Formats: sequence, structure tokens, C-alpha cells
Amino acid sequence: MSRYEIRIGGFGGQGVVTMAVVMGETASLFDKKYVVQTQSYGPEARGGASKSEIVIGEEEIDYPKVQEPDVFIAMSRAAYLEYIDGLKDDGILIIDEDLVTIESDLPEGVTLYKIPATRIADEEVGTKQATNVVMIGAFTAITGMLSVKGLKKRIEERWPRFVDTNLKALDLGMKAGKAALAAKE
Repeated sequence: MSRYEIRIGGFGGQGVVTMAVVMGETASLFDKKYVVQTQSYGPEARGGASKSEIVIGEEEIDYPKVQEPDVFIAMSRAAYLEYIDGLKDDGILIIDEDLVTIESDLPEGVTLYKIPATRIADEEVGTKQATNVVMIGAFTAITGMLSVKGLKKRIEERWPRFVDTNLKALDLGMKAGKAALAAKE
């Protein structure tokens, strides 16, 4: 892996930017990789389109923008429709199946993983605010791009008041990711 590109799309308030920051910090601080993270969102604070992107590399990153994401995590239908273009032909698409429906063919060679992230966060974790952490867990299980040990440490440092909730969300997301991965084999 010389350069690995990740795009995360959703709507404001879902924690899309926070996801990218936590993933990037984990890759950089704990996994000792080079990382660049960028973000963009509409003028609306909550409910508007939101996108975050991460580039992870073994070497210094010479261009900070995602050109052809290896992975696209779609957390809303609007984000899926707006940001699906450009996903690599052999890329990975991870969707929150509670919020994203796909009615047309996927780009050729793309592998789709459906994660009931909102449902897991709401029904099993006890708060929809943990949906983004569920998706981080699913991403980690599916791609193996982040160390679990590093993620847990980063979550403990970032959310000390909510560490138990977020570690539970991470574990449940990883279980969902492993199940989605096993279903493809």
C-alpha cells in the first residue's frame, strides 16, 4: 500500500468529519502511517451535505486530495448519489443500509457491504450518536486498514466520558463488518 484513499459521505450531524479525524489520527499516531485528512460541508450545520476524505500512505503524501477512493463509506442516500463517482473499479462501498438504498448498478468490480449502523447504534448501543463509531468498526473489520488496539486507545483518549458506549459501538461495528465480509466469501 503506497497510497490508500477513503471517502466518507453523509449529512451534517452524523459525525462524518469526526470519523475521518479519528481514523486519520489512529493511522498516524498508532499505526505510524502518513495521513492527510480533508473535509467539506454545506453552509447548513446540521442536515446539509458533508464529506470527509483521508489519504493514508507508507511514504510522505505528495497530493492531499482523494482522486479515486479505494473505499467509500456512504451514510446517507444523498451522499451516496453525490459522491459515488470516482470510486475505483475494484473499490469497496460500505453503506448504512438503514439510510442508503441503491437502485442502479454499481460501478464495475465494486464490492458492496451493507451495515445496519443506525439500527445497531440505536437498538444495541442505545444512542444513534454512536452510528459513526459503528461504521469505523465495520470499516476496520472489512479493510484491516486500522489497528484495533490503536482505535480503542484513540477512542479512550478522545471520548473519556463516553468510552464504554463508544467501545461497545466499535465492537458491534466490527462484528457487523466481519459478518458482511463473511457473507461475501
